[in-house]
Amino acid sequence: MAMTALRREGRRISGLLMSPHPVNLLRSSLASSDREQVLVGARSISTQVVRNRMKSVRNIQKITKAMKMVAASKLRAIQTRAENSRGLWQPFTALLGDIPSVDVKKNVIVTISSDKGLCGGINSTAVKISRGIHKLNSGPEKECKYVILGEKAKAQLVRDSKKDIELSMTELQKNPLNYTQVAVLADDILKNVEYDALRIVFNKFQSVVSFVPTTSTVLSPEVVEREAEAGGKLGELDSYEIEGGETKSEVLQNLAEFQFSCVMFNAVLENACSEQGARMSAMDSSSRNAGDMLDRLTLTYNRTRQASITTELIEIISGASALEG
Repeated sequence: MAMTALRREGRRISGLLMSPHPVNLLRSSLASSDREQVLVGARSISTQVVRNRMKSVRNIQKITKAMKMVAASKLRAIQTRAENSRGLWQPFTALLGDIPSVDVKKNVIVTISSDKGLCGGINSTAVKISRGIHKLNSGPEKECKYVILGEKAKAQLVRDSKKDIELSMTELQKNPLNYTQVAVLADDILKNVEYDALRIVFNKFQSVVSFVPTTSTVLSPEVVEREAEAGGKLGELDSYEIEGGETKSEVLQNLAEFQFSCVMFNAVLENACSEQGARMSAMDSSSRNAGDMLDRLTLTYNRTRQASITTELIEIISGASALEG
C-alpha cells in the first residue's frame, strides 16, 4: 500500500516536472496538498493545534498582567488607610485588653474574607482558623456561632456548619470602605447576636507577599466587669474614676460597642489589603507561568513545523528517486 502511494506521488511529480513551468506548478501542488492534509487530519493539523494553544496562553497572560496592575492600584489606595486605622483599636487593647483564652459560654466568631477569588490562600486560612476556634469553644454547656463577612468564607463554612451560621454579609467592598459603613455593620451584628465574647478572624497585612492570620477578642460589658472584679489583666479598670451621671455598666457598654466597631474597621481594611496583595502575587506567578508555557509551546511548534517540512522534502526526493529508477 505504501509502495502504491509512493508510485502515485512519483507519477504526479513527474507530470509536473515535464510541464513548461514546473516550479510554479510544484509550489501550487504542495500548497493544495497541505490543505488536503489539514482537512483530513494529517500531520499538519498538529501545528494548527499548537498555534491555537499558544494564542490561548498569550490571551491568558494578558488578562493576568492586567489583573496584577488593577490589584496593585487598589492596594496602594487601601494600604495607607489600613495603617492609619491601627491607631483606633490599640488604645482599647491597652485599656480593656485582648484575652483570647477567656472562657465564656456564648462565643461568636466573626470571619472576614473576600467576595472574589484568585487571591491565594487567604480565605482558606481564615476559614481554617475559624473552624479551630469553633472546635475549641464548643461543648455541652457552650454555644458557638458564626458571623461571616464575605462570599468565599460563606461558601466553605456552609458545607459543614450551616446550622451554626447566625448572620452572613457579602459585597462589603462594592463601595469604598469607610468607618460609617463598618460601624453600621457592627451595630447590626450586636443587635442580632447574643455574645459573651466576639472573636474576629482576619488576615493582617504585612507586605505584598506576606500576611498574618490574626484573631482579636472583644468581650461583652458583663464579662469585662466580671474579669475586672476578679483582678488579672482587667483589674486596673477599678482605678479609673467615672465622671458624669453614667454608671460603670453604661460606660463599659459604650466602650465595648465602640471597641468592636474600631476593631472591625481595622480588620476589614487589613483583610482587603491582604486580599489585593495576595491577588497581585498570584497574578504575577500566573503571568510568569504563562510565559514559561508559551516558551515550551513555541519550541514544540518549531519542532513540529520543522518535522513537517522535513517530511515533505523526503517525499519529494523519494518521488524524484523513484522516477530516476
